Formats: sequence, C-alpha cells, structure tokens
Amino acid sequence: MTQVPVPVRTPFPGISSRAWEHPADRTALTALRRLKGFDQVLKTLSGLLRERQHRLLYLASSARVGPRQFADLDALLDDCVTTLDSPVKPELYISQSPLVNAVCIGMDKPFIVVTSGMYELMDHDELRFVIGHELGHALSGHAVYRTMLMHLTRIAASIGFIPLGGWALRAIVAALMEWQRKSELSGDRAGLLCSQDLDVALRVELKLAGGKHLDQMDTQAFIAQAKEYERTGDLRDGVLKLLNLEMQSHPFSVLRAAELNRWVDRGGYGKIVAGLYPRREDDDNAKVADDIGAARKAYRDNFDESEDPLIKGIRDGLGGVVDGVGQAASDVAETVNRKFSDWRTNSKNKYDDNN
Repeated sequence: MTQVPVPVRTPFPGISSRAWEHPADRTALTALRRLKGFDQVLKTLSGLLRERQHRLLYLASSARVGPRQFADLDALLDDCVTTLDSPVKPELYISQSPLVNAVCIGMDKPFIVVTSGMYELMDHDELRFVIGHELGHALSGHAVYRTMLMHLTRIAASIGFIPLGGWALRAIVAALMEWQRKSELSGDRAGLLCSQDLDVALRVELKLAGGKHLDQMDTQAFIAQAKEYERTGDLRDGVLKLLNLEMQSHPFSVLRAAELNRWVDRGGYGKIVAGLYPRREDDDNAKVADDIGAARKAYRDNFDESEDPLIKGIRDGLGGVVDGVGQAASDVAETVNRKFSDWRTNSKNKYDDNN
C-alpha cells in the first residue's frame, strides 16, 4: 500500500492577529486596544457572572473535547494552536444541535463550541478550518471588543454625544454589524492559515451554503455566483442587497468564498506563508492611522472594482444615481398604475355581471 505523505503545514511563530484581520476589522481593534485597562475591567465584570454561567452550562450539557472525548478534534485544536502560535489552548466543546454552527464565547478565557451538526457535516480537514476560524476569533479578542463597542455605544447615547433618533441609532447598529461581518472574514483568514488549503476552505463555504452534497456542487461555479450576485439587477436590487445584509452577523457564504479567493489572489495569504507578517511583540507600536489607511484602501479597491448597479451609479456620479432612482420611481409608478387599472377593470366587470 502506498502511503500518502502527511502535509507539512507552515507554523507562524510570534504571529500577531493583525496578520489575518481584515483591514476594516483591524482598524477598530487597534483603536480599542489602545484603551489600556478598559478591556481588563470589562473582562473582569463579564467574567463574574455571564461568562461563568455559559461555561458551567456547556460543562454540564456538552462534551468537552480532550484526549478521551473527540480526540480527533483535540488533535486538530493542537495543530491550530501550534500553527498560530497561540499562547493558550482554549477549551473546546461539542454541543448536541442539528444547527450547523461554531462559536467562540467568553472574554476572560474564551472557549469554542462546535455543534454536532457542524461536526457531522464537515470532514476532518474542513473541521481544521472551522476550528482555526474560531481560534482566530479568540486570539483577536473579538468577544472582548464587540462587548466594548456595545458598552461604548450605550455610554455615548446616554450622555448625549450621539443623537438618539431612530435613523441615527439604526446607522450605529448597522456600522457595528458591518464590523462584525468583517471580523468573520478575519476568522476565515485564520482558518485558511491553519488549513493551508484553499480548496478545503472553499469546501466549507460550499457546505454552509448547500449542505453535504459536494458531488452536486462546483467550486468555480460557486465563486461565479458571487460575481453574478454583485452585477445582477439595477439600483433597486443594490438597495435590496444592502437591506438583506444589514442585520446579518455573517457575510453570505458565497461572498465569504469570493473574499477568501480574493485574499489569496492579491497575495495577502502568500506573504504570511513566506514569513512576512506582523509579530505580537510589535502590537503596542501599531498605529491606528496605518490601519485606517489600509481599511480605506480595501474599501476603495472594492468600490472601484464593484459591478454592483448601486455602486456603479454612485461611482458614475450623481447623474447615474439620479437616473437609477428615476427609473426605479418610474417602474413603481407604472406598477401601481397597472394594478389600479386592473382593479378598475375587475370592478367594472363585476358591476356589469351583477346588472
């Protein structure tokens, strides 16, 4: 029997989480990390009750992964900890649920929960990506800083630094959700660094979208869906896409796959594998201005390359937007007029029949 060699994965000693964080995610995190002491206070307050409650809940109701329980996952977690040079190995639990999900919970000592639905859907290599994704969240401190942002928003609202109108509040929530979605893209990048196999990473996104039947799906066709989604429709569809995404905690699977593919194509992943990545020892010297510049560039590149009708209208200038709005208004008026005409005709016919 021919033995298949075990893939040798590149470890990243001393790697900073800034290496895999999406520019928009990293900008917020760098700014928040400069608030020395506040994160520790928040960790302490949260750790007193809610985090302990969650930990006790999973300890009592789920299977804690270790050498004697789900040893395959324990080995995968060890691999990911080694690859990302994590200072700690978080606890990992398997929770009975048909929902396909994995989460990183906790601020003081983050732990990972993988549902049985996720475990049964993914194969061994795909689970490495999933665990790497969640470990990335833990190392970035996403739970800590998400909570910090919520607290800061509440404080600002209570003392009048921001308007309390419905639209203003909605804009703030939308901005926080946009950051959270970018943090999920960061997690995907961490997952890819642990997996070091783009095909495996894309298979995870395929399964999240279409289930276990990989024989009925195609990676290139799946990626093509993202391009079709982006350029399909008119200005109205562009607005509807924003509304569909507004309150989503995760980007859609098709778009996550395309974003990972883009990160690889643009050389971000290759630089890290080649050893060109920021180190944890330099995190205190990270400049918010540099991260803001990187975030602006990322958004600007996506904006310039976008084929979305709404974005193209904005890029073409006010005239493009106005033309799109005018067409949308015209279509709505035409639809209303047609429905009114149909109603009037039906009413007349019923009157004639009755007389």
